[in-house]
Amino acid sequence: MDSDLERLTDIELTENALAVLKKRYLKKNERGEAIEEPIDMFRRVAANIAEAELKFTEGEKGRALYEEWRERFLQLMLSRKFMPNSPTLMNAGRELQQLSACFVLPVPDSIDGIYETLKHQAMIHKSGGGTGFSFSRLRPKNDIVKSTMGVSSGPVSFMAIYDASTDKIKQGGTRRGANMGILRVDHPDIEEFITCKRDNDQINNFNISVAITDAFMQAVERDEDFGLVNPRNGEVVRKVRARELFRKIVEGAHLNGEPGVVFIDRINADNPTPQFEIESTNPCSEAHLPPYDSCNLGSINLERFVKVEGSGGERASLADGNTEVSTYVDWDDLRKTVHTAVRFLDNVIEQNNYPLPQIEEMSKGNRRIGLGVMGFADALIELGIPYDSEEGLDFARRVMKFIDDEAWEASRALARERGVFANYEGSRHEARGDRVRNATVTTIAPTGTISMIAGCSGGIEPLYAIAFMRRQADMEMPDVNPQFVRLARERGFYSEELMRRVAQEGSVRHLEEVPEDVRRVWVTAHDISPEWHVRMQAAFQEHTSMGISKTINLPNEATPKDVEDAYLLAYRTGCKGIAVYRDGSREEQVLSTGKTTSSSPKEEVRRVSLAEARNGRPRTLSGVTKKIQTGHGPLYVTMNDDEFGPRECFVVLGKAGGTASAFSDALGRMISLAEKHGATPAEIVHQLRGIQDGHPAGIGPNAVLSVPDGVARAMAEHYLVEGAEKRENLPIIGACPECGSGLTRQEGCVVCHSCGYSKCG
Repeated sequence: MDSDLERLTDIELTENALAVLKKRYLKKNERGEAIEEPIDMFRRVAANIAEAELKFTEGEKGRALYEEWRERFLQLMLSRKFMPNSPTLMNAGRELQQLSACFVLPVPDSIDGIYETLKHQAMIHKSGGGTGFSFSRLRPKNDIVKSTMGVSSGPVSFMAIYDASTDKIKQGGTRRGANMGILRVDHPDIEEFITCKRDNDQINNFNISVAITDAFMQAVERDEDFGLVNPRNGEVVRKVRARELFRKIVEGAHLNGEPGVVFIDRINADNPTPQFEIESTNPCSEAHLPPYDSCNLGSINLERFVKVEGSGGERASLADGNTEVSTYVDWDDLRKTVHTAVRFLDNVIEQNNYPLPQIEEMSKGNRRIGLGVMGFADALIELGIPYDSEEGLDFARRVMKFIDDEAWEASRALARERGVFANYEGSRHEARGDRVRNATVTTIAPTGTISMIAGCSGGIEPLYAIAFMRRQADMEMPDVNPQFVRLARERGFYSEELMRRVAQEGSVRHLEEVPEDVRRVWVTAHDISPEWHVRMQAAFQEHTSMGISKTINLPNEATPKDVEDAYLLAYRTGCKGIAVYRDGSREEQVLSTGKTTSSSPKEEVRRVSLAEARNGRPRTLSGVTKKIQTGHGPLYVTMNDDEFGPRECFVVLGKAGGTASAFSDALGRMISLAEKHGATPAEIVHQLRGIQDGHPAGIGPNAVLSVPDGVARAMAEHYLVEGAEKRENLPIIGACPECGSGLTRQEGCVVCHSCGYSKCG
C-alpha cells in the first residue's frame, strides 16, 4: 500500500448524504430500519469487490492481494475521491449482488422476440437496472405480417407495452425502472415516434431519442429529400424533406425536452468492437452498448484533487488578501486514483451477478467500464476558472485527456496481468495492436446521488444553485453553499441580507454587492448560454470512450431556432448526442405550425394550453397524502403530480355523504381543475391561506384556521418546502415522489437535489 494513502477509519458526510444513505443504501432489517452505518457499507463494498483478486491469484499471494486491494478500495471511497455507481454501493456483498446500472436489450421483429425482451426487461428492472432499446428493427405500422395476413401495429405501440410493464415492476421495487427508446431517423414511423410523448397518458417511463445518421444531417444541410426505409425489406417507403423532419424533432425538444438525439454513425465509428453493432444507449444515453451488453460506472471527484496553498506551503483560503495563494491540481494523486478506480471497476465485472446469461457473456466478453467525473464545477471555482470561458474548456480537455490516458494505461497493465478482453479479436484495439483489458474505459454519467454522498457538484454540470430557501418549521432560512459563505466572510462582502437574496435568486450573476471576479466564477446552469453548455460537452467528448450525460439548459424564451442551433452545434463539434431542456417547458407548451427551417428567420407559433398538453390522465401518478388536524376533525390532502408538475388534489374530511365531505370534495376538484390549467402551488396557497371559519385547531402561528387554510398548509409543506416558487432561475418540473421537494432536469435526467431520487434509476 502506498505510503501517501492516508489511513481513514470514517468518512465526512453532510446531513443530506447521511439521509440519502440511510434511506436508499444501507442494509435494513425487516422493519425497514438501517442495520449498518455508512462506514460498514463502504467496508462491505470494498471487501466484496476485492474478492475478485482471489479469482486471478491463488494461495497466500492471492490472499495478500485481497487484503491490499480491500484496503485501497476502502480508502478510495472514504476519501470521497471516487464513488462507484449506485447498484454497486447498494448491492455489493448482499444477496442481490447486481452491480451494473446500464443495460441494452435487442428488440427483434417478431412477436416471440418482442415478448422475450419484455420478460428480460422486467428481470433487469427487478434487479435495479435501467434498460435501453432500439425499436428500429420493427416493421412500420400497417405493414404486412405474413404469418397472420394481418398488419403490424408499429414500434410505438410496443413501446407502450414496455412502458406499462415498467409501471408494474416499479410499484414493487426500491428503484424505479428507467428506459431509453430509440428509433432511427430513416424509419417510416419516425414522425409518430417524435410526437409519442406529447400526449402524456403513455410512454412516461421512457426517455426517447432519435438515432440520427450522417446521411440525414447531410440532407438537412443541403435541403434535400430523405428516404424512409422499411427495415423488413430495405425498401424506401417514401421520401420526406429532411429539413421538415428535422424541424419536427426540434419542435418536440422545444416543447418538453424530447426527443433527444444520438448521432448513431459517429457512435459506431468509435465503437471499439465493430463486430457488435451499437443500436441503442442506456436511459441517460452516455453508455453506448450493443445488445445484451452492460456497463458498470464510477466517478472521480475532481474537487478533491485541487490543492490550495499559501506561499509557505500551508493550507490557505481562496480569499484575496495579503497571503499569496497557489491553487493547483495534484496530478500525481489523480493518476493513482484513476489506476485504482479502473481496477475496482474491472473487479466489478467479475463480482457481478448478471440478470441474464446472455448479458453475462457479452459483459465479460467486452469488459466495458465507464470511469467518469463529478465535482467539475467545484474544481473550476477553486481554481478561479469561469465555466463559460476558453480557459474552462481548456481545463476540461486537459483533465479528461489525463484521466482517459491514465485509464487506458491502467487497462493495459491489467491486460498484462489478467489478459485482454475476450472479444479482443476483431476489435479496433487489436487492429492497433493495443492490448487492453477493457473495450471502453471512460464515460460521463449522471452522478445525482453519488455526488451528494461525495459532497460535490454533479458530473460536468455547472452548479445547480449557489443557494436556496429551505423551510424549517414556520421559517424560511437561506441554505447557502458553505464555500461561498466562507469566501464572502473572508472577502468582506458577507451580510445576512445578501445571503437571503442569494438564496432567493439562486445566482449571484446580477448582484452588484458581490465582487465581479466572484460573480464571474460562481455561475449556475442558467447563467450560462446554451452555446457554452454544448461546447463544454464537446470538450469532454474529445477524450471520452463512450458518451456524456448532460443537460443543455435553455431559457424559457428560447425559440425552436435556438434548439436547432444547439443540435447543429453539437453535431459540428463532435458530440455523440444531445439533450436540451427549456426552462419551464413542462409548464408552458409551444407548438410550431409554420414552415420553420434553418433558412427561415420567421416562426409562426401556436400556444397550447397546459390542459391540452395534459390530454388524458396517466395510468399512474406519484404523490403524497398529508394529514392536517382542523377544527372539524382530521383532514387528508392527497397531492399527485404528472410530468408537467402538480396535477390533481383530493381533499377528504368527514364521512362520505355528509356536508363537510361534499364541500371538501368540491374544493379538491376545483384545485385539480386549476392545476390542470397551469395554476402553481404558490398561487393556490396564496388564495387559500388565512381563510377563517371560526373553528381553528391549535393556537398561535401554527393554528389551522379552516379547511381551506389546512389545505394551503399541506400544499405549502409539500411543494414550497424549499422555496421552489421563489427560485426564478431554477426550473422545478414537479414534486419528488420520495421526499416532496422540487424535481429538476440535470445531467440528462430528472433528479431531486434534496434526497437524491433519480427518474433514471
